[in-house]
Amino acid sequence: MGLYDRDYAQQRAFGYESASKSEVQIVSFVKETYKLFAASMLAGGVGAYVGMPFAPVVAANYWWFAIPWMLFGMFGLQMIKNKPGVNMIGLFGFTFASGVIITPLLGNILSMAGGATIVGNAFFMTAALFGGLSFFAIKSAKDFTTWTKPLMIAFLIIMVVSLVNVFVFKSPLLYVAIQGLFLIVISIMVLVDTQNVIRGAYETPMDGAIALYLDFFNLFITLLQIFGIFGGRDE
Repeated sequence: MGLYDRDYAQQRAFGYESASKSEVQIVSFVKETYKLFAASMLAGGVGAYVGMPFAPVVAANYWWFAIPWMLFGMFGLQMIKNKPGVNMIGLFGFTFASGVIITPLLGNILSMAGGATIVGNAFFMTAALFGGLSFFAIKSAKDFTTWTKPLMIAFLIIMVVSLVNVFVFKSPLLYVAIQGLFLIVISIMVLVDTQNVIRGAYETPMDGAIALYLDFFNLFITLLQIFGIFGGRDE
């Protein structure tokens, strides 16, 4: 599953009334959100590139890096999002760190035969899936934002089953199935978050950018793990 799994029930986007914004404001909001999303993607890529030489250190001290990162993502960014300058430092620091944190996974995949191809295919598939889902969400007349509660329940069930598998069953087949289910949940979240962005339903553009970035991030690492499993069997 993804390294950073948002608490979907507590996202402030769904309580915010987009009707209070004019059409011009929403257009401006969407543009700013996608600019920040693109910049966040760049920061994450730089983080992965810079962090690769330190992948063994990150792997050996993984939770010392991951837990503060997750806590900052859940609470810290919310505290600074309305503070100009500081919020951008926090956003890009968070996304940069996300790239560093996945370097052990990237390093493991790249050490396989054809590892670079696996990473490239995972990124290409992520971009295609994310783009296709976003386009569908924009064009669809269906309101996917009402699916928040079912997604939260599905996520909690997947997390429980994942933990049981890690400590009890230790089944590779179940692990793949869990990754597949998580991929479906995150894919639906792309629909939800995209519709919230184009409606200006987030409190700030940074909120929308983080939501989109985490959707892409979780799609990528989930596909990377799935491709890595099947790619590793070819050795």
